[in-house]
Amino acid sequence: MMFQGSAHVPRNRHFELVEQAGGSLNASTWFDRTNYFETVPAHHLDLVLWLESDRLGHFLEALGQETLDNQVAVVKNERRQRYDNQPYGDWDERLQGLLWPPEHPYHHTVIGSMEDIGAATLEDVEEFFRTFYHPGNAVLTLAGDVEPDEALRKVEHWFGDIPEGPPLPPVPGILDPGAVLGETRRERVEADVPLVRVYVGGRIPPATDEEFWAADVATSVLADGRASRLYRSLVREERLANDVISYAFPLLHGRSMMLSWATGYPDADPDALEAGLVRQLEGLADVRTEEVERAVALSESRFLREVERLSSRADLLSMHQLQFGDASRINREVERLRAVTADDIRAFAETHLGPDNRAILTYLPQEAS
Repeated sequence: MMFQGSAHVPRNRHFELVEQAGGSLNASTWFDRTNYFETVPAHHLDLVLWLESDRLGHFLEALGQETLDNQVAVVKNERRQRYDNQPYGDWDERLQGLLWPPEHPYHHTVIGSMEDIGAATLEDVEEFFRTFYHPGNAVLTLAGDVEPDEALRKVEHWFGDIPEGPPLPPVPGILDPGAVLGETRRERVEADVPLVRVYVGGRIPPATDEEFWAADVATSVLADGRASRLYRSLVREERLANDVISYAFPLLHGRSMMLSWATGYPDADPDALEAGLVRQLEGLADVRTEEVERAVALSESRFLREVERLSSRADLLSMHQLQFGDASRINREVERLRAVTADDIRAFAETHLGPDNRAILTYLPQEAS
């Protein structure tokens, strides 16, 4: 909807103007943040500030039923492509349903169900926009070849007359469902997928908690590179899997989640694949110092490469300001990584990676099931 025009910018003109200036643009939305971004030559700063201020301050003046109907169809098609018609595409929808109770915001996918998307009305869009799209709930980040004082003057010129907006409502639902699930939950799905795949998820501390960093480094020990535990054991030695992944989601409300998965070879035994994953997760209780040092070094290198890129640096600054209230927090990320010890990961494994905190989702090819 936000690219479909505002009071002074006709439909699709936002794209046209940025691309004619030699720039690029897009947007993303995830669990806790929505992000709009443009990359343009520095002398076109006024152009993008005008475009962003017009849709933040004057979007509703261009809102109409035709635009809504068009975008409902677009989002439904996106859901079909990314979830419904993609092998393993609904894994997050299923795993979130296992990990979170219906009253928690993370129980539901960001994109929503077909029913939710189709039920959106103009009144819903207007209410949502008035509630969340205003300067009081926004962070504007400029990164690149700009002179700070002049850039801030331009920001004031383009955004200064937009009202701050109302206070934000509380996040709905039950935010903290508990540190662990209290059991092992399972779901097996026979689907049109090429290979057996097993996902193992669990609740972990939120990204606002210092213990989150132990979880983050633990996923690097598990699956970062060919010397990682999952790759070495399941791919190279036991030949149970052809790919492995582990990731700690940096979520904010109540609890976050950690996910690991392994994709088997044709005719793989799903029980053996699950047992191999679980064995390595529980094995973090005896992680070695040299494994942690390697994982920290890899994570640090990856983070520094992100900061080197202008687009990701701007995104990280924006994220830290919006979610933590402190853009300068980015300067302490490396310190947080380096502070994680083997003892921290052992303690995390003991409290969060046991059978009392496990959601297991298994996909079976229809032909083999």
